[in-house]
Amino acid sequence: MIRLVSYRYCTVIFACIALLPLLGCGEDDGIGKRYSVSGRVTYKGEPVQRGNVSFAPQGVGRGANGVLKNGYYSMTTLTPGDGVLPGNYKVGINANFTDMSKAVTINGGMYQGSRFAGPRIKQIPEKYVSPETSGLTYEVKPERNTFDIDLQEVSDEEDAAAVAKFTTKTQRRKK
Repeated sequence: MIRLVSYRYCTVIFACIALLPLLGCGEDDGIGKRYSVSGRVTYKGEPVQRGNVSFAPQGVGRGANGVLKNGYYSMTTLTPGDGVLPGNYKVGINANFTDMSKAVTINGGMYQGSRFAGPRIKQIPEKYVSPETSGLTYEVKPERNTFDIDLQEVSDEEDAAAVAKFTTKTQRRKK
């Protein structure tokens, strides 16, 4: 009788030890619960065909990025389409790029010193590229979020001032 009881206890203890590693499995990656953020980006009423959308937290937090394709985006923090942590964000949209077909024909190749060779193709004003200068802010709530972003035309002077403000902040310190 004593042997029978001890074998039962040994079996139960062994089963508990064998199942213990399963307690650590789950979807908690230590970042926190994220919520779906998606939407549409337009400029002058037309969808912005390609680019990137970035959400920079106002204050402490973790940012998120999304790919802009055919006017639509979906945000990612860690894994594709996982969403954004709740909070307030400054938003930047980069849909401008360097024309690489022209860059490779220039003497020196793609890079010339500290800048890209080739003309910059602007689909939207440069003001919107940086979350710091775009003026776009959104609050991500603990629910499904849809932010349709309609970019407005800005004057050349306002665009240049926004770019100068951002470039001044990001210049390297001289030693």
